Amino acid sequence: MADATPPLTAELLWSDGLRFGATSGPAAVVVDGDGAAGPSPMQLAAFALAGCMTADVVSILEKGRHPLTGLRVAFSGERAPEPPRRFLRIMLHFHVSGAVPGEAVERAIALSREKYCSVWHSMRPDIAFVTSFDIHP
Repeated sequence: MADATPPLTAELLWSDGLRFGATSGPAAVVVDGDGAAGPSPMQLAAFALAGCMTADVVSILEKGRHPLTGLRVAFSGERAPEPPRRFLRIMLHFHVSGAVPGEAVERAIALSREKYCSVWHSMRPDIAFVTSFDIHP
């Protein structure tokens, strides 16, 4: 049996207003409910999902020895008009640079979404989630 992974821990310390100093291991960030002094919680959720899927896509394409030279992802999230203003629909568009076959990009995005991205799998299953990509050789 594999060793159990220790739980992820994080701590937030209120500074003033809606600002908090957040730490998790050696990482630190300012979280600002107003989104002025640092990212808001919803911006952090967007960063987390886009970062998780982008890291997966890079890893999968590199393991497949595809000539990836760059990757950028654009996140767009539609939110509910009333509290809780949760995400109702999320769109990720991947801009891939390099002579990577479209089928490989499509497979990498699907594997991330269906199997590997822990952030996506931690979100509500009723969120509409659309992915797309283009390739710039």
